[in-house]
Amino acid sequence: MKIALVYDRVNKIGGAERVLCALHEIFPDAPLYTAVYNPKQATWARGWEVHASFLNSFPLARTTHELYPWLTPLAFETLDLSSFDLVVSVTSAEAKGIITKPTTAHLCYCLTPTRYLWSDHQLHYERLPVLLRPLTKPVFSYLRAWDKIASQRPDRMIAISKTVQQRITKYYQRQSEVIYPPVDVEKFRRPAFQGKRLPFEDYFLLVSRLVPYKRLDIAVEAAKALNHPLVIVGTGMDEGRLKRLAGKNVTFVSKLTDGELVLYYQRCRALIFPQEEDFGLTVVEAQAAGKPVIAFNKGGATEIIQEGKTGLFFSRQSATSLIRALREFESTRFDDQDCRRNVLHFNKERFIKEFSSTVEDLWQKYKEINAR
Repeated sequence: MKIALVYDRVNKIGGAERVLCALHEIFPDAPLYTAVYNPKQATWARGWEVHASFLNSFPLARTTHELYPWLTPLAFETLDLSSFDLVVSVTSAEAKGIITKPTTAHLCYCLTPTRYLWSDHQLHYERLPVLLRPLTKPVFSYLRAWDKIASQRPDRMIAISKTVQQRITKYYQRQSEVIYPPVDVEKFRRPAFQGKRLPFEDYFLLVSRLVPYKRLDIAVEAAKALNHPLVIVGTGMDEGRLKRLAGKNVTFVSKLTDGELVLYYQRCRALIFPQEEDFGLTVVEAQAAGKPVIAFNKGGATEIIQEGKTGLFFSRQSATSLIRALREFESTRFDDQDCRRNVLHFNKERFIKEFSSTVEDLWQKYKEINAR
């Protein structure tokens, strides 16, 4: 069976890229197709066979793909996948829109229906300059229509969480199954840099890209009001605004090694998770390190945390609601072993087993159809 992987864009590192690395272990000979490829940013793909679309040669496309939203659908539709028996797309945007032969099986691992078109559409629209909003309406309408059509092209769709499964039903009117993404839970249990001192202690931790929809401002305001030490690990476009909001008790850290990040998890009091996410990789990582999580009560975090045992929820995305949860945290005891045990099933071995089984099932059905 000849297999290809397809991903939206190969120009960064994050949770989705870890999924691709796990799939590369299952299918080591599978080439990777994408809209744009930036080898300097996507170091995880070095040594892979990567094929980029025509969009890769456009100015700034490798680093700022958002400049070409109307061309990205075409970029995927023109990829030549005719020589493959099975294509696995990993996507939160356009990669599901590839066009395959009737004899080629297409399995889609959906990270979420395209955020800026569906679940976060209003948020993205409101951030546009007022004068540009009327001009973007036809673009959004076209992209929504295309996305709806593209969502019907995969033969089978897998969601990364029950939260995403519900969105797939709502926006795409499709059935899907859930396979949680892989996390190297053992890495966060191993001692890291024993004896190394950090420049802060007794701190709460936040690990995230610094972008507006993550709502890190809630955590910054709450930490400032309570004078709690807060360490924020990450970079992004919202960094300047967050630093202006922050008090002296908030520390920003970037460019940590994997080992250093493990240490930051292991030394913190708890992880703060103020956003609504599709899954919640850092929620798993914190508990794997034996630490509880204080999270907004929506999205993937609700599928990972056992309230009162491995973490606490706050009900509204506001500093006031988070402050109440932080005060409750002070009087609640958590056991590090409870936290670790709660996330052991998110390991990579489980993901590989479940995904391989799904691929085999789809391929057997396709062989039966093609034999008729």
